[in-house]
Amino acid sequence: MAPMTTAGEEMHALVERLYPLCRSITGDGVRATLKIVGEYVPLQVHEVPTGTPVLDWTVPQEWNIRDAYIADTAGNRVVDFAASSLHVLGYSVPVSQTMPLAELREHLHTLPDHPTWVPYRTSYYKPEWGFCLAQETLDALPDGEYEVRVDSTLADGYLTYAEHVVPGQVPDEVIVSCHVCHPSLANDNLAGIAVAVFLARALAEQTPYYTYRFIFAPGTIGAITWLARNAERIDRVKHGLVLACAGDPGQLTYKQSRRGDAEIDRVMRHVLAASERPHRVAEFTPYGYDERQFCSPGFDLGVGSLSRTPYAGYPEYHTSADNLDFVSPEAMADTLALCREAFAVLDRNRRYLNLSPYGEPQLGRRGLYDALGGRSDTKQAQMAMLWVLNLSDGEHSLLDVAERSGLPFDTVAAAAGALHGAGLIKA
Repeated sequence: MAPMTTAGEEMHALVERLYPLCRSITGDGVRATLKIVGEYVPLQVHEVPTGTPVLDWTVPQEWNIRDAYIADTAGNRVVDFAASSLHVLGYSVPVSQTMPLAELREHLHTLPDHPTWVPYRTSYYKPEWGFCLAQETLDALPDGEYEVRVDSTLADGYLTYAEHVVPGQVPDEVIVSCHVCHPSLANDNLAGIAVAVFLARALAEQTPYYTYRFIFAPGTIGAITWLARNAERIDRVKHGLVLACAGDPGQLTYKQSRRGDAEIDRVMRHVLAASERPHRVAEFTPYGYDERQFCSPGFDLGVGSLSRTPYAGYPEYHTSADNLDFVSPEAMADTLALCREAFAVLDRNRRYLNLSPYGEPQLGRRGLYDALGGRSDTKQAQMAMLWVLNLSDGEHSLLDVAERSGLPFDTVAAAAGALHGAGLIKA
């Protein structure tokens, strides 16, 4: 019998499948990526035509690439797109020329401090072409003529993004967003896609309170397009989380929303602290991933960002060293577990009203003390009931109770369930 695979191993296998695809902010690479994701969770795919106004932006032309290379006079490809999608400057316009190395150098990008790594570079909104290569490869090139070819198209087409919805008990939504525009970069952001997929599958196995909407979109322009197309229903979004850099060996990092005190911020701080995982909580800045679009002042949504090592915080960021060996099943499994723990709190965080607020109600005759008999945490469970009763004034949430009492949220939520079942509190 074959050994059972863990969620971490399955996520790593998904990253491995997606890794070779050449993704950008538009094009067939995005569609191919979403087709694979659609094998794991059903997707609603949206195609938004070039030229469509989206807030202060316009949907750009669609970019697709078939081949690209630099070849020496003997026909040897010294830089080859077929070997890695990182070798071409993203959104490179077509080119077919022969030129001396001195002229070609103006279009070459390297990392002198990491001579064996290939950088990731793009030119989305300025017509340009170029190649990315290891510094050691460039240093080995002799002077002379080189054939340069980029077989690409930049033409009117579509911006493609997709959504997956896990229905909840209420129409209020939690959005989970991740990028689908990065090429062969395993941590940034294929690990985020994998964690989002397996988080969606986990939520679908239960009946969550909130409706969870997963957004798979290209960075910046994708979130802007989604916001522009959903402006009339944006008030349904009560909480949100952007997933990025979810598989590296660093500690978990939560970047707070613009508000800083949104419910998702409080939940993430509480769960991270209670889990005793090494972690960092960062203040909001208007730079980074798509939290800055969701948190722009006109929308000001309660959306934070979860990563391990944040963007640009590790040397491998936006380089060929962000490869399949850089991400681990264990790290992705830990990120997924944290998300599940946080959403379990978010989903149960209610405000209750004490229906017997004058004095302490008699718990014994309602069988609530008997229900605690024999439990190893009897005293803790009893205190949780008393705290819930005392703070169930319609103003305090269960998270407020947990934070003020110092009791585990799960214990507080269980106490609230027992009290609700006994008719002593109502939501």
